[in-house]
Order: sequence, then structure tokens, then C-alpha cells
Amino acid sequence: MAEVLATFRGPVRAQRSPGPLGLTLTGDTHELGAATALGFSARAPADFPDVLTNAVVERIAPDQYRIRSAAREWTLGAPAVHLTGEIAAEFYRALPPRPVPAGKRFLLRVVFSLARSRAGFALLRALRR
Repeated sequence: MAEVLATFRGPVRAQRSPGPLGLTLTGDTHELGAATALGFSARAPADFPDVLTNAVVERIAPDQYRIRSAAREWTLGAPAVHLTGEIAAEFYRALPPRPVPAGKRFLLRVVFSLARSRAGFALLRALRR
């Protein structure tokens, strides 16, 4: 039974490299909803294109992966796969905003009140020097 690792939506860029990650697919995925990179510890097939559309990556056996796109599919043997994604928006959405300390709120209220009048603004300018 095939296990789906990533379902890319839209264009997927394929990058070949002579290093340990011979093939890296980069694009937006349904799982993370943001930019995702999937790196394979194997060389890319010779007929692998530079750009895929709506690619699906599945693990079909240990160290065996199938990459399907609208045009065709490829089987790739790789001892390791590395999946990374941009999750900052999700992370910060889950954190509640930090309340502003009372001292800072009071100071800002005083500064903004002074800045409303000409005399207060002149005082702030003089304090800044």
C-alpha cells in the first residue's frame, strides 16, 4: 500500500544537485499549505523535468518512492527523504499575543498626550537632544 508523503498543488520546481540531496522538489503542498521542500538522497532520473505540475509523492516500499504528475510518473530509489516546510504563520497564529506591560502603556500614553500640543512636542524634542 502506497503512503502519500506530499501532495503538491500548482507548479513544482525540481532542483538537481551533486551533493547528498540529489533531487529536491519545491512547491506548495496541501498538507502544510505553504512552501515545502522535499529532498531525496538519490540522483534524479535522466528524463526528469525541471518543472512538474500537481505532483504527488508516495512511498511504495522501503527506500522506493513514486513521483506522479499530470504528464507521467517516475520511480526513485532513495535511502532517505527530507521534508521541510514553512510553518511560521501557523505557529504564530497559535500563540496568543503578549500583553503590553502597564509601565510601557502609561509611558506611551504620556508621550502621545504631550505630542498633541505644540508645547508638549517642543518638550519632547528638547528631551530627545
